[in-house]
Amino acid sequence: MNTTLTQTIITHSEEETLAFGRSLAAQLTAPQCILLTGDLGAGKTTLTKGIAEGLNVACKEDVTSPTFTLIHEYRGKELLVFHIDLYRLETERELQTLGLQDLMTDDAILLIEWGEKFPWVVDRCHWQISIERKGDNGRKITIVSLQ
Repeated sequence: MNTTLTQTIITHSEEETLAFGRSLAAQLTAPQCILLTGDLGAGKTTLTKGIAEGLNVACKEDVTSPTFTLIHEYRGKELLVFHIDLYRLETERELQTLGLQDLMTDDAILLIEWGEKFPWVVDRCHWQISIERKGDNGRKITIVSLQ
């Protein structure tokens, strides 16, 4: 991702958040690990929908929250995107059973929700994208370099 150490943008609708995700995708190259933070319903999956569309690995209708399955995989011609949700995990042992290190390949981008609960995940992520609600439809999206 080609960005300064910190970048903040305000979106005013779901469509603007999707559009920002699409534009952000143009700056992503594999391998990347991105930590997505924000409260429940903040828009992490909406942003992921835009990123997946921008990377041509899935259309927004095919991207759903992996809350119960934990990992969704989206395949493009030359790229893999893993959308991972660690909300339901509580221990490092549970995290280890997922085999996240095996997903961190040269052709993969990992988008990890709730990874801030685990130092192992934070240590491997390149970027943190925090999403904060601003009113009913607005979102404050902050991107911070972790490395």
